[in-house]
Amino acid sequence: MKILYFAWVRERIGLESETVEPPATVRTVADLAGWLAARGEGYARAFENPRIVRAALDRRHAKPDSAIDGVNEIAFFPPMTGG
Repeated sequence: MKILYFAWVRERIGLESETVEPPATVRTVADLAGWLAARGEGYARAFENPRIVRAALDRRHAKPDSAIDGVNEIAFFPPMTGG
């Protein structure tokens, strides 16, 4: 699956995007964030407070307990504010 990173999530990880194959035990957005956080220091910093990082599955906002099975693209980004 393709993962996109935006704003400070991208800055901390150091990548705009990547393609990953998480293990079968990674079934939800929260599972994926935890798996990514274990991949290294930049990931750990990006997901140190996973409750504030937002996600979109195939361009639709998703909750942490949303299933990722069959998803082609997942985006992680910080909360947005309007102006």
